[in-house]
Amino acid sequence: MLSTGLPQGAVPKLERPGPLRDRVYEALLELITTRALQPGQHLVESELAGHLGVSRQPVREALQRLNTEGWVDLRPAQGAFVHEPTEEEADQLLTVRTLLEAEAARLAAANANKAGIEALDEILAQGLLAVASDDVDAAVALNARFHATIMELAGNVVLAELAAQVDRRVRWYYTPVARQRGHQSWIEHRDLIAAISDRDEQLATQLMREHTEHTRRSYHARAKS
Repeated sequence: MLSTGLPQGAVPKLERPGPLRDRVYEALLELITTRALQPGQHLVESELAGHLGVSRQPVREALQRLNTEGWVDLRPAQGAFVHEPTEEEADQLLTVRTLLEAEAARLAAANANKAGIEALDEILAQGLLAVASDDVDAAVALNARFHATIMELAGNVVLAELAAQVDRRVRWYYTPVARQRGHQSWIEHRDLIAAISDRDEQLATQLMREHTEHTRRSYHARAKS
């Protein structure tokens, strides 16, 4: 087995043409975000290049960029490793997420239209199916889509840009607790939709704060177990 230990079928196909280093970067970031590449895992340039069907140079450039952004640690004489987030890092990020998401929920309650509510209902239905079939990858992706849709309904471009900056790290932290949060998370989503549909800004804000706080607590409980 290759030391990178990628699951069968986990490696995304790189499309050409386009800046290859950017496509390699996106592919590796997706593998890290979904935890196909685990925190602390050794990243061997030659093996990653082989998986992706590219030379080592764009892999090296991608790893350097990922190191700059805090996704990868480059250790002298040892190589590259997927970053292992600390409790403090997780807490800071998930706290910021709560602030952004709570405001998004309030604005969504003020601005959402019928089409927006229907979009949330459709994601909810798919999310419940994913949980029922124990499809964690789908549940994580749908969870991200649900929150992104609320952000869109909020109608604040600056808020959406800030949320996008933390979205992938939120997915990174959420993936390990997705099964633990499971059905309860989607019940909370359903309550959020009801508050937004009723245009109850105060309740939507409160429910989103509680919802994101539950995820934060679940992450810390898992880390300590």
